[in-house]
Amino acid sequence: MKSFQQRLLQWQHHRNSALSTLAVLLVLLLTVGTAAGAAQAITGNQAQSAEDPKPAEGQTFVIATDTTWAPFEFEEGGELVGIDMDLINAIAEDQGFDIDIQVLGFDGALQAVQSGQADAVMAGMSITDERKQSFDFSNPYFDSGIQMAVADDNDSIKGYEDLAGETVSAKTGTEGYDFATTLAEDYGFEVTGFQDAADAYNDVTSGNSVAVFDDYPILAYAIATGNSGLKTVTDQEKASSYGMGVQKGQNPELVAAFNDGLKNVIENGTYQDILDEYLGENAPEAASIGNGQAALGNEQLDYGEPGELPDNPNFATDTPVENGTFVVATDTTFAPFEFQQNGEMVGIDMDLLKAIAANQGFEVEIQSLGFDAALQAVQSGQADAVMAGMSITDERKEVFDFSEPYYQSGVQMAVAEDSDISTYEDLAGQTVAVKTGTEGYAFAETLSKDIGFELNSFQDSADMYNDVATGNSVAAFEDAPVLQYGIASGNVPLKIVTDPEPGADYGFAVNKGENAELLEMFNAGLDAAMESGAYQQIIDRYLANEEEAAGTSFFALVANAMPALMQGLGFTLWATFLSIVFAMVLGILFGILKLSSNWFLRGLAGAYVNIFRGTPVIVQAFFFYFGVPAFFQQFLGQQVTLDALTAGVITLSLNAGAYITEIVRGGVQSVDPGQMEASRSLGLGWGASMRRVVMPQAFKIMTPNLINQFIITLKDTSLLSVLGFAELTYQGRIVIASTFRSFEIWIVVAFMYFIVIWLLTLLSNWVDRKLNK
Repeated sequence: MKSFQQRLLQWQHHRNSALSTLAVLLVLLLTVGTAAGAAQAITGNQAQSAEDPKPAEGQTFVIATDTTWAPFEFEEGGELVGIDMDLINAIAEDQGFDIDIQVLGFDGALQAVQSGQADAVMAGMSITDERKQSFDFSNPYFDSGIQMAVADDNDSIKGYEDLAGETVSAKTGTEGYDFATTLAEDYGFEVTGFQDAADAYNDVTSGNSVAVFDDYPILAYAIATGNSGLKTVTDQEKASSYGMGVQKGQNPELVAAFNDGLKNVIENGTYQDILDEYLGENAPEAASIGNGQAALGNEQLDYGEPGELPDNPNFATDTPVENGTFVVATDTTFAPFEFQQNGEMVGIDMDLLKAIAANQGFEVEIQSLGFDAALQAVQSGQADAVMAGMSITDERKEVFDFSEPYYQSGVQMAVAEDSDISTYEDLAGQTVAVKTGTEGYAFAETLSKDIGFELNSFQDSADMYNDVATGNSVAAFEDAPVLQYGIASGNVPLKIVTDPEPGADYGFAVNKGENAELLEMFNAGLDAAMESGAYQQIIDRYLANEEEAAGTSFFALVANAMPALMQGLGFTLWATFLSIVFAMVLGILFGILKLSSNWFLRGLAGAYVNIFRGTPVIVQAFFFYFGVPAFFQQFLGQQVTLDALTAGVITLSLNAGAYITEIVRGGVQSVDPGQMEASRSLGLGWGASMRRVVMPQAFKIMTPNLINQFIITLKDTSLLSVLGFAELTYQGRIVIASTFRSFEIWIVVAFMYFIVIWLLTLLSNWVDRKLNK
């Protein structure tokens, strides 16, 4: 028993010692934890405030590459160098990961990544939609282009048309190879593929092939060495950008690290030094690669909504407005470049122009006039510039000064959905629809001389599409992005049957020799937008969505269009009211002058009537809106402008006044002459007799004719749409520009005109009954 008590006391003693030790450890742990927490609080929670850890730091990646594709990868002095190699090494150093380069050839590099033998491929690999199905790509690190070269002593091959029946070479897997195979279908030549660029070049110098197609930096570098025996004979064709590729769904940390590293080496100038070293004067600006995406790292820029300024950290849109306000004329119906949405002009052209203005510190006033009228507005001095998807051509350069190109277009042909026409040859003897002033028009006009078809020209794209859909024309030629956007809207019942044909570039234009400062600001803003990626944001908000939208119902269409149409109706009624008031004054004045016994006054009134009744209203509108300002500018040296409402009211007032003049003359002469004689015999003067006796009776006679003239004047306001006056017809065109639902919209517009004219007729008849009781 005693022994047991002793053991119990010993156990209690050891237990107390253990508990004491445990307590001390707990106190130490709490103390350390508290100290760590305090330190974390003092330093502002460094774990949260510090930058995210480098996603690939400490890892090693196998990078597969090509063998002979200078200046991107090649061996020099026993070492693998080139733009690709120097760049990936710089990024690896910046991001703290290691790389193991495997030189396998281009096809072998792709297979190595797909089989898991390598983590990524970096070999001047073009980012294409087809490859995106198998690979995830980094941000673009180089923008390529394609050129054709021939042997130094070959003077017979100067363009693609000289290749018919010949053989050309290209390196497989490159943009040059894909471009050559596509071009071969049109020009009828054979393409021989090689694994190495050097072999493709040697095939030309040895005479087996007459030309080689390759990415421009590769070709330029080879020729610069003096050993290629080649010379370039074509300008650069735009191609895809290069990116680092990993197998789809794998190694996301490597892609993220590459993007971050690329951003950093661009910011610190390392990448620009690499480009300058290998490409010299042909080196691009590193920050502008991929439309600025290369310099953004992993930051994803939001496209933004139509009409919004781009939200881009590298593109300022809050520059103080210190450079004035400019009037820029544009088209009405050329979606996605310009169209109206929710009462605001939007589109690629409009959003880009507003972004450049915000960046360069000037304001713009948009005048939507239609393409032809926009050109006239600039030439007459009514507008400072035009931006309307305007192709830069040699003919136009004689009249306008152009900016740097801001969009490269192409031309495609579309036919009705149930049409069997699929090639240009099928158009022989047919009629095709085109829109005036577009690349599609110029291309179709040239093609018609070879194929033998007729052209039917339209001012609006929607009218052109409807002409094909209704069977009046068998096909339409249109600028590719416009046609694709229209079909994607779900409201254009056409299908595209040809690939895009190379087209001209679009440019911003001013009158030749004028507004040089505006042109300079536009170019500077365009460069900034392209380098920062703001330009691509604007392009993508309109063209990136490839899904075809479903057409809206008729009632939804009317509900969406009604605010704009009602606004147009308001402008129509206001212009009609002003025009009728002034026309009545002119009509009464000149009507009385035509009754004068003075031959000069009679002749003056007659000349007025003959001029304005003998010329079309639309010609008169153009004369006052474009002609009068041009006259003051050219002959008097004064800058005079008339807004669309002023020019329109002057036109309608003078035109209606001429007709009312004859109505007044006829009405007065219809009053029995004895009425004038009787009033004069009572001692009233001629003026008092006209005012109190003759005119009241004449107005009763004139009422039906005046009512008819009022209605004609109201309908004539629709002609003012050519001046950009936002009346009812103009608003209808604007709605059609964005919806391509011309049939339904014109029904609604016609119904609105009918209701207004019917109400005006009821009012006029009531007034007539009151006057002729």
